Amino acid sequence: MSLIRNGFAVSSTRRGLLGAFSALLALALFDPGAATAQEAKQIKLTDKHIQGFMAASKDMGKLYADANPDKPDPKVEARAAAIAKKNGFASLDEYDDASMNISMIFSGIDPQTKKFTEPPEQIKKEIAALKADKSVPEAEKKEDLAQLEASLKTAKPIQFKENIALVLKYFDQLAPLMQDQDSKRPAD
Repeated sequence: MSLIRNGFAVSSTRRGLLGAFSALLALALFDPGAATAQEAKQIKLTDKHIQGFMAASKDMGKLYADANPDKPDPKVEARAAAIAKKNGFASLDEYDDASMNISMIFSGIDPQTKKFTEPPEQIKKEIAALKADKSVPEAEKKEDLAQLEASLKTAKPIQFKENIALVLKYFDQLAPLMQDQDSKRPAD
């Protein structure tokens, strides 16, 4: 099962910690099972990818809102594939790849300055913020730091730099979609 359809299984404490991270990137960083099941495949994005993602996102969100991430439903997967194809993707996998790439870029953009930070640098900032956060219990902090350190070891810079400019072009249109995804994640 892909990262996109894996239910946004991120704890509520990590949700607060991540702040600007989108749900998808957070899942990639903090769900080791999902990360090993499918590493994020970097692709060169096009306007068509982003427009198709935006057009499909509402229907995909509704489709997976009540889905059980531990028990994939073939009927739901078939409907998702149909939504992806209806919105210009050759397959659900292509939609997932585009979605993950958009999310990786989007999560690295500061909404105020519109400046992009590479994933390894984002993780380093999260580590620093977590170390400085006195409100997180030590046991939880230790676990979260271990996960962030592991993520840092495998984090890669964005391969297709032109994707950054493309996501910035659509940033204001993507922002509400990414916020909707964050708000629909279940809490622990």
